[in-house]
Amino acid sequence: MTNALNSDSLQATNSHQSTINIKPLMAADQPHWRRLWDAYLNFYNTDLPEATIANTWQNLIHNDVPIYGFGAYLDGVLVGITHIVIHPNTWNVTDCCYLEDLYVDNRVRGQGVGRALIQHVYDFASSQQCNRVYWTTQEDNTAARQLYDTLAHKTDMVQYRHNLYRHNL
Repeated sequence: MTNALNSDSLQATNSHQSTINIKPLMAADQPHWRRLWDAYLNFYNTDLPEATIANTWQNLIHNDVPIYGFGAYLDGVLVGITHIVIHPNTWNVTDCCYLEDLYVDNRVRGQGVGRALIQHVYDFASSQQCNRVYWTTQEDNTAARQLYDTLAHKTDMVQYRHNLYRHNL
């Protein structure tokens, strides 16, 4: 796959010779984003309150918080999404980039969309002077992990979580 960065999107050519455009999510993308977001939540057997979903969308399209959303468009159709959070940390003097969500429509998996989204996150995080990009996934998400193993180093860290409020899942 070849990558060429332009001013507002990453264009990559996948093995099927279709152009994958990566660009920030826009207000007009909401219905298509919502379809992919619902599929992503379903994949993880998760339900979120409508207020949380609406808040997430607003955070993704407005620049008043360091949460960003990018879409992958294949032949002009939104087929993949990623959400990232830029945040400070105690181990470096520059910010980190947490790749919180990544989802690719089942119909186009294996066509380079996930790889293009992650590469765009790397490029964006680098442009923000982040020191690293990191993410978590379920241990049994083998298809995604095969891709991730080619793009990043798997650490030996284990995540622990204690939810404080049910609505803050």
